[in-house]
Amino acid sequence: MGRTELKIEIDSDLLAEAEAAGMSVAVAAERQLRRALSEIERFKGLSDEQKAQKWAEENAEAIKVQSERLKDCGIFGEDLRSW
Repeated sequence: MGRTELKIEIDSDLLAEAEAAGMSVAVAAERQLRRALSEIERFKGLSDEQKAQKWAEENAEAIKVQSERLKDCGIFGEDLRSW
């Protein structure tokens, strides 16, 4: 796998914050590109309805847990509502 130099413009404050945190912008960009390409491949050729169905299936356990938590604990701040 070869490497290619890329010139991009980025918010200078964001870059300074990332560098101060010890982040490599090149590594972060590469990871995000891989993640984005993976998402494209995952849903390639599917209609919006099929994408939504696949997402719901993949996240069914988290949706179930969240629904149970809401049933048990209620919605945050619900007791403060005036309507």
